[in-house]
Amino acid sequence: MHLDILWSDENIIAVNKPAGLLTIQDGYHPELPCAVNLLKESQGQIWVVHRLDKETSGVLLFARNARAHKFLNEQFQSRQVQKIYRALIIGSPNWERREINLPLKVDGDRKHRTRVNLPGSKPAQTDVIVISRFPGYSFVEAHPHSGYTHQIRAHLSAIGFPILSDPLYDKNSFFHQHILSRLGLHAFQISFMQPDSVTPLVITAPYPREFQDALTRLSQLNS
Repeated sequence: MHLDILWSDENIIAVNKPAGLLTIQDGYHPELPCAVNLLKESQGQIWVVHRLDKETSGVLLFARNARAHKFLNEQFQSRQVQKIYRALIIGSPNWERREINLPLKVDGDRKHRTRVNLPGSKPAQTDVIVISRFPGYSFVEAHPHSGYTHQIRAHLSAIGFPILSDPLYDKNSFFHQHILSRLGLHAFQISFMQPDSVTPLVITAPYPREFQDALTRLSQLNS
């Protein structure tokens, strides 16, 4: 798989990960391609800073040295990193903005889904803004304030607006795959302080072609 490089300097490298590509090597299937190994082939040693689900596309950040890795990790741990996701969801909310505060438990069932309000759940917040509405669907922006696995997917499903083509969190996902055959979630933007200069950096990942095509098809439903 090809990785589009969004930013590269002596401390960091950011790529636009395609949907279907793992971030790191799978322990059970080490032969599967992953972003880390693909980058190491062309860039040499890199350090993982955060991860995206295999099915999610978008901006993925790595460190080029141990010092930058530590600096970026501290920002993630203190929740100073701002992440913006864009998602196609099923349904049309009767609100323009919503703050979802539902506690989450990662790996909360036999399907390894993140579930809400289970014993041992931890506080989690996702802010959602409606960007566009189409017949039967909506395009939203999601701002997660915590960084749990599947957080956005679990939160949107829990309030009745699952992400398009999400087989884990929508039992009827196959009905919508004519619009988009992959998960309708894209890591659109990440903002953080750069190592060394300690100045803010904002990196944006363009939509993949199949994601943009789905948006175009839905937009045509409004005409």
